[in-house]
Amino acid sequence: MRVCVATTVHHPEDARIMHRQIRALLDAGHKVTYVAPFTYFNVTPPMGLDPVDVPYGGHFGRAAAALRRGLRGADLLLVHDHALLRLLPHRRPPVVWDVREPVAPRRLARAERRYHVCSSSVVPEATVVSPTPPAPGDTRVVHLGRLSAERGLAELIRLAERLAPHGIRMELIGAAEPGVRPLLRDAQRVGLLDWYGHVPNRHALRMAEGALAGLSLAAETVTGVPTKVLDYMGRGLPVITTPQAAPLVEGVGCGIVVPLSVDAVVDAVLDLKEDPARRVAHGARGHAEARLRHHWPDQAPAFVARMEGWAGLTAPVRHRAVKTPLSRTA
Repeated sequence: MRVCVATTVHHPEDARIMHRQIRALLDAGHKVTYVAPFTYFNVTPPMGLDPVDVPYGGHFGRAAAALRRGLRGADLLLVHDHALLRLLPHRRPPVVWDVREPVAPRRLARAERRYHVCSSSVVPEATVVSPTPPAPGDTRVVHLGRLSAERGLAELIRLAERLAPHGIRMELIGAAEPGVRPLLRDAQRVGLLDWYGHVPNRHALRMAEGALAGLSLAAETVTGVPTKVLDYMGRGLPVITTPQAAPLVEGVGCGIVVPLSVDAVVDAVLDLKEDPARRVAHGARGHAEARLRHHWPDQAPAFVARMEGWAGLTAPVRHRAVKTPLSRTA
């Protein structure tokens, strides 16, 4: 089976796309054409797949041309941003829309009449869980993932300023929206925090290990459990989150739910700093739950089987003994 995976808005090394879905398809012996904004993000396409460069944001004519090129010989199209659904050629293979954020019911119903929809109810959100992560420390807090105003960037910067006198350093690991990059550069320049920009997923997860807590702060308009919460759990970190992830975090007992308030987050961080036994217990419970229910290698076969079924394969051939490398080209 050849799968065309397409996005115009995500980083080409996005963890969900590259390190989970594409990796699973390649490991199952399938071929992948990857339409993504490689040039915009200054990314060299990895070996093991067929890359097609596309402008960031989906310039209509060029994005449509890139999509047509990527679909040559494809048995299935896996789309990661809704805008691409408006650029589909008339002659095309079955289409899958990968849905990350909650979608209005009417829009979702319309999409389900025309395409296959891959949501968390079809393939659960997952991460790669560390076998034995170190215990949470007490000198730094981390935030994984894309940084933007609606994801609490201003609050993170003020939080870094408030925590510094207590000997706690803020580490931000992830790309940032253009509009907030000057704020981040200024905060880093004066020594308030460390911003590493985009880091490949496996390295970012290792960098997070041993922190006091993982932060997930979002405005009320952002709904659903962010994948970063599962990443923190999978690395044995207590989670400090706004109410979007409350059902999971409170149900498991792996962290603290706070309003989007700097005062509330400061109190939560300092409470964990002063209570090593509590943060270790939070981290251990989160890690156990992630290993039981959210470990991607356990979910990958179901994802691949779903893609094969939607492509109409009746007798998929697997070649799992030899894995296709996803190494960088020179």
